[in-house]
Amino acid sequence: MAKDKTVFVCSSCGYETPRWLGCCPDCGEWNTFEEQHRAAAAPSTKTAEKAAKYQTGGDAALTLAQVSEAQEVRVSTGNEELDRVLGGGLVEGSVTLLGGDPGVGKSTLLLQVAAELSARCRVLYVSGEESARQLKLRATRLGVPQDRLYVLAENSVEGILARCEGLQPSVLVIDSIQTMVSEDSASAPGSVSQVRQSAAALIRYAKTSGTSVFLVGHVTKEGSLAGPRVLEHMVDTVLSFEGDRQHEYRLLRAAKNRFGSVNELGVFEMRRQGIFAVGNPSETLLSQRARGASGSVVFCAMQGSRPILCDLQALSARSFYNMPRRTVGGVDSGRVALLLAVMEKRAGKKLFDQDVYVSVAGGLELDDPAADLAVCMAVASSLDNFQLSQSLCVMGEIGLCGEVRPIAQAERRVAECVRLGFNEILLPRQNLRQLPPVQGARLTGVDTLMQALAVAH
Repeated sequence: MAKDKTVFVCSSCGYETPRWLGCCPDCGEWNTFEEQHRAAAAPSTKTAEKAAKYQTGGDAALTLAQVSEAQEVRVSTGNEELDRVLGGGLVEGSVTLLGGDPGVGKSTLLLQVAAELSARCRVLYVSGEESARQLKLRATRLGVPQDRLYVLAENSVEGILARCEGLQPSVLVIDSIQTMVSEDSASAPGSVSQVRQSAAALIRYAKTSGTSVFLVGHVTKEGSLAGPRVLEHMVDTVLSFEGDRQHEYRLLRAAKNRFGSVNELGVFEMRRQGIFAVGNPSETLLSQRARGASGSVVFCAMQGSRPILCDLQALSARSFYNMPRRTVGGVDSGRVALLLAVMEKRAGKKLFDQDVYVSVAGGLELDDPAADLAVCMAVASSLDNFQLSQSLCVMGEIGLCGEVRPIAQAERRVAECVRLGFNEILLPRQNLRQLPPVQGARLTGVDTLMQALAVAH
């Protein structure tokens, strides 16, 4: 008779070993092995039946020319910002994983979306963390429709799928995947094997029934999704809900999307009545901009296909340390150090004895090289204590020789600036030559950083 065995499983990647190890040889993480007891192997017939539950496909191999070109069916979630990040709406049979810090608003957002969708299709909201009464209290506080939204307090995957067979929902929300338990795994909820088995069963149900599934995922203290890394590979879309709980704005990004771009950004505002989409984030982010202060400049960033104007601020102050401080928020710190070196060498700005602080207001994270010129202008404004025009918008990439290089999608950036009343735009000269005339705006093209500083003064 077969005996039970003990294995050690890495909580980060799922690697298994018969003995405890300090460092995982697969993912390189330290102190991630957890002891698990495995029951004796079932007979081969039961093993085959269990494996068949997770098998997909079975069709004959086809050439790409023989595959049907039917477009995927998309359904609007009723939230324009979520639709934008998803690539235009919710795809039938898709599986979306939504992760974020505790208290950021994941459950609130999905409850509002589920209530909105329930007016058009059948929606089942499953919670493994809250009771049905708690869900009702939250729905009442948010003021969402409750007549057609089905809720279920359950954490057994087999029980959930049995209810789905009778209810036949078009959208299924699982909150959260770390609380689900599958009979095919004897380990505790939230373990690598439980998360993997539960997710596999739900994904198979989504693909075979055409039900769109939302999975809420917990995150670790490092900010990554808890559970095995394979979970992110199994789903169709991975969304990250970010934001400081002390501030009202939340950002939704796509880390993976099989049905759209991963460069889109959704902006939300947290209020007492729930989470609401911010339709005009540029105007919102600039509404509290400081007036009459040096070190502030407006920059137009591209987040996917959306141009967003943001307030980029810098502060330069005399340093009393042997090594001046460089503190950066929202921009790559290595890129800022490079730009400060270019300003020192090419523009003659003495920054060797200055503490420099750079920040992007509103919590945006900029990885756009077009922000280089705006960073330099903000630092120079604070260093020389001069104010930039309130109607000025700056954009351009800077090379190591101090040249200002052309940027992508300049026409869309300029149009957004003009729409919000910024009629003085400083941009690379090569982009200016390619742009059509713009009514009501004065565009100035520059070739070098020195020219840009001269124009700003």
